[in-house]
Amino acid sequence: MNDPRDVGGVWYGRYFSSSWEVEENSFIAHLDETGGAVTGTITEPDTTGAADIRRAFVDGSRTGDQLRFTKQYDPAGALAHSVAYAGTINEDGTEVSGEWRFSGYHGSFVMHREAFAIEELDEQAAVDEDIVIEMDAPIVRR
Repeated sequence: MNDPRDVGGVWYGRYFSSSWEVEENSFIAHLDETGGAVTGTITEPDTTGAADIRRAFVDGSRTGDQLRFTKQYDPAGALAHSVAYAGTINEDGTEVSGEWRFSGYHGSFVMHREAFAIEELDEQAAVDEDIVIEMDAPIVRR
């Protein structure tokens, strides 16, 4: 049986600052997990105004329901620092919440993903197989 807390996949999240005037930002994390090692990328809107988005690389680990990773911003971008994240994964593996820290700054974060039971995916595949697309039908333009 697969571990539902395996963090591999696409996550949608937000982080919040507790260290300076209220700042929050959204992000998309693409994570891979192999044997507890976690790698991936994070893309988020650039709040500095230097670009539309900023990217970061993820390197960390997961043990049970605990996730720890470092988010290293792309040094070619406006930010070149790293941020340490530590969070707890819920039982069904659809949410991680915790804290982030770097150089005296800190805050919280939360990220979510969709989870599908194998049975749901099998049912959808069966429905998809019943859909017939007529490729020989003429195209009518108006």
